Parts: sequence; C-alpha cells; structure tokens
Amino acid sequence: MLLKTFGWSFAVTALGLVAAVFYGGWEAFGIVAILSVLEISLSFDNAVVNAGILKKMNAFWQKIFLTVGVLIAVFGMRLVFPVVIVAVTAKLNPIDAVNLALTDKNQYQQLVTDAHPAIAAFGGMFLLMIFLDFIFEDRDIQWLRWIERPLAKLGKVDMLSVCIALIVLLITSFTFATHAHQHGGAHADKAQTVLISGIAGLITYMVVGGLSGYFEDKLEEEEEREHEEEERAEREGKPKSAVLLAGQAAFFMFLYLEVLDASFSFDGVIGAFAITNDIVLMALGLGIGAMYVRSLTVYLVRQGTLDDYVYLEHGAHYAIGALAVILMVTIQYQINEVVTGLVGVILIAWSFWSSVRRNRALAATEGKAEGSDEKTEVSSGV
Repeated sequence: MLLKTFGWSFAVTALGLVAAVFYGGWEAFGIVAILSVLEISLSFDNAVVNAGILKKMNAFWQKIFLTVGVLIAVFGMRLVFPVVIVAVTAKLNPIDAVNLALTDKNQYQQLVTDAHPAIAAFGGMFLLMIFLDFIFEDRDIQWLRWIERPLAKLGKVDMLSVCIALIVLLITSFTFATHAHQHGGAHADKAQTVLISGIAGLITYMVVGGLSGYFEDKLEEEEEREHEEEERAEREGKPKSAVLLAGQAAFFMFLYLEVLDASFSFDGVIGAFAITNDIVLMALGLGIGAMYVRSLTVYLVRQGTLDDYVYLEHGAHYAIGALAVILMVTIQYQINEVVTGLVGVILIAWSFWSSVRRNRALAATEGKAEGSDEKTEVSSGV
C-alpha cells in the first residue's frame, strides 16, 4: 500500500537527485534535498486540506490528480510560474525571462523579489478566504471550542468572511503605501498593485470555490437520482446511462484543488530563492516536494486518516490562516521560511495529538460502558 501510493514519489526523488549531481555536483545534490524538505514541510497542511476534498472524488479523478495535476503543480507552479512573474513584472517575453533565469541568476532573483508583494497579496487573500469560510461554519466537531463556538455564531452573518478579507486587504495596502512614502516612496506605486492582486485572489476564490460547491451539490443530487435509475434499470433489464454532471463536478473540484495548490506554493517558490537562485535546482527540489504532497494527499484519503483523527482538518485550516497572515505581513516585512514552516507543523502536530487524546478518551468511555453492561448481565443472570 505504501509503495503503491508513494512509488512515483520515490522514483522522482531518485531521478531528481541524480540529475542534480550531474548538473552541479554534490553541492547541487544538497540544495535539491533541502528544497524538497522545505516544500514538504511548508505544504503538509496543503495535503491535509486536499485530502478533505479529494475523498469526495472517485478513483479516476484521484489518478488525474496524481498525473495531470502533478504536471500542473511541478511544471506550472514550480518552473513556469517563477518565469512568468518575472516576464510580467520586467516586461520581458518568456524566452528572454528563461535566458535571464539561466544566465543572470542575481538579476532574476531581484525581479522575483520585486514581484513578491503582488504574489503575496493574491495568495494571502485566497488562503485567508479558505480559513475564514472554515472557521465561520458551524460544525458538529469543534477543536478549540472557545474560539470556534463564538465564531460559528458570527458566521451566520451573510458575507462576513468577504468583508473581513477586504478589510484586511485595505489595511495591508494602506500600511504598505504609508511605509513606502515614509521611506522615500520607492514602493509607493506597488500599493495599488497589492490592492488589485488581493482583489484578484478574492475573486479567484469566489469563482472557483463557488463553481466547485455548486457542482458538488448537484453531484450529490444526481448521484441519488442515478442510484434510483440504476435500480429501475436493473428491474426492467435496461442498460445503465452515464451521468455527465459527475464529470463536471469532479472537474471543478479538480480545478479548485489546483488553484489551492498554487496558492500554497507561493511561499515555497519565494522561500526557495533564499536558498538558491538557480531555476533548475529550484524546479528539481520543489518538484520532488510537490510529488510527496500529492502522494500524501492520496494516502490520507485511502487510509481514512481524516476520519480517525478528526481534528487534523482543523489544524490544517488554522495553519492556512497563519500562512495567509504571514504572506500578507511579508509584503512589508521579511519573515524567515523556517518560521513559516514551523507554524504549520506545530499546528498540525497539535491537532493530531488532540485527535489521539480524543480517541483514547472515547475508547476508555466505551470500555467502561461495556464493562458496566457485562456486570449488569451477570447480575441479571444471578
């Protein structure tokens, strides 16, 4: 089971590390290994959240997520995306941007750093909306009840998450503009870029998430109708009919997963420049990490880990909220990537331990109940 799920990840790791050695020797090998660990640690919360969505999709779309999705994640976000943002911000064509990445790594890094405010605003707003929609929803199972219970009541107010997200964006862009003017106005023109990018992230979330939710609801309705039709067809001896809507629903859920993965990748891509300016090593290291995140997502689904450890999803969403805040803060201030990674790991580890304690408490309660029932039976027999 483990080898089947992580087999491709192991193979890509071996190929990537061998390619790194041939490309730049053992130093390149070490850089790629560090980048892989960085990507996995920063994106573990991504795997937990992805698993919550992927478990609603059938085996076919899970395979699509592991094949086509990996191509999008590795080549799209980890290789093409850094080149695209440089091309857009520096007003270069993609070919010149690639040449710049390969021939003048320091200049390439500077251009990506200049584009960071727009990237952070887009990704931060997208992730913030995920966290707010989660925390404002009334749930049967609550982890940090003293926070989640009152917020669930506030969540009954329509569009509250959107209002809060826009307030955060306005404060961030205003603070960024004020800071820029006080320090010579070098980045004053980027305050508008931050605002526009943040709004674009909000719109992206609402469009993709809205379509995904709509088709997910339709899928549930259609599955019930399909089940009834299949039973009727079996009774009447007629062939079963395919339902196109299931494909549409799965497609939009897949699209949502890809946008979600892209948003999670922002911090990894930007953080990678703190380790290397080499676009080839960056693609190898982050690509290996992305493969493990994909495999881990499928593993969580097939093992039913989210059902056994009920607070994991909560911890992952709190990590998303923390990452969203960190991304917005990094528009103006620099935060070490180690801090970013540790925040997510600590929150998820905490939620895992809370789930273990909950399971032990439930098992102890059930054991006491069974013991009480046995004593009652013995007493009745006597």
